[in-house]
Amino acid sequence: MDIRAILALNLRAGRLAAGLSQEELAHRAEIDRTYVSALERCVYAAGIDVLDRLARELGVEAADLLRRPTDAGSAGKPSPGTPSRSRPPAKPR
Repeated sequence: MDIRAILALNLRAGRLAAGLSQEELAHRAEIDRTYVSALERCVYAAGIDVLDRLARELGVEAADLLRRPTDAGSAGKPSPGTPSRSRPPAKPR
């Protein structure tokens, strides 16, 4: 997983955990909503100042937004923001 994908995953998970919309997070961090969206989609790489502002608004350290997700404690659950790959139950015949 590259650093942009790690940031995207952690940013979205942190934003959702804080109960913030992209628009509200962007407003609080004084950046454009479309920039938050682009970061969450790995379109742009954030500068260190923007990373720091986003982290402050989420109540975490900037380093936390760049920390690789671990499997410890996940017990097979997908990481936040990861689509589920489970199949629906088969229909009886």
